[in-house]
Amino acid sequence: MKAQLTDFTLSIIIPAFNEAATIRAAVEEVLRTPYKKEIIVIDDGSTDGTREILAGIECPEVKIIFHEKNTGKGGAIRTGFAKATGDIVLIQDADLEYDPSEYPALLSPILAGKADVVYGSRFAGHGAHRVLYFRHFVGNRFLTLLSNLFTNLNLTDMECCYKVFAKDALNGIKIEEDRFGFEPEITAKISRKKMRIYEAPVSYYGRTYEEGKKIGWKDGIRAIWCILKYNLLRR
Repeated sequence: MKAQLTDFTLSIIIPAFNEAATIRAAVEEVLRTPYKKEIIVIDDGSTDGTREILAGIECPEVKIIFHEKNTGKGGAIRTGFAKATGDIVLIQDADLEYDPSEYPALLSPILAGKADVVYGSRFAGHGAHRVLYFRHFVGNRFLTLLSNLFTNLNLTDMECCYKVFAKDALNGIKIEEDRFGFEPEITAKISRKKMRIYEAPVSYYGRTYEEGKKIGWKDGIRAIWCILKYNLLRR
């Protein structure tokens, strides 16, 4: 039976590093979503004023955790997973490249009892998409294809920020990667658990490097290693 909004608590994990320009707006957008929720913001050693902005947010739905040193997106998400108490866990970037108003599409397969995990997809034909770097597009497609070859999944956007998990789906999963290697790592580990995985199309309001984008070519090389490591060497 499809769950009602009052039947579950949503844990929203927001890793943040040097996002002073968007962090307050991101938290406010997430707060406007119509769910019983806890918002767990992990400031990952920011030095640009993000910490000070977060320290000024006083809301019972928002938990702020400060890392003294930068550990990377994976390290921040690892902390968030450990603190999450909700029935469903959702990852939201702090840069507003993704729109929290699209949570209903992401949550629907889990609430309907059809999915254990839902990935967002920027390539599944929905909403606005900012036109940016061709090499990033090709790299994303290549990494998704390589990951699919090993996991035997047919994902279209393995690297998408939006990943949603029924809390039980995360049982027994330990996140080891500190940076963006989290994406292929969690995909490999979820695939081995034989979870019911769905995709939902999402919009994408990407940023340029001048606007604060952080992922680089070294992260792409690391992602290839992570695909091999967590699909072949850890079986």
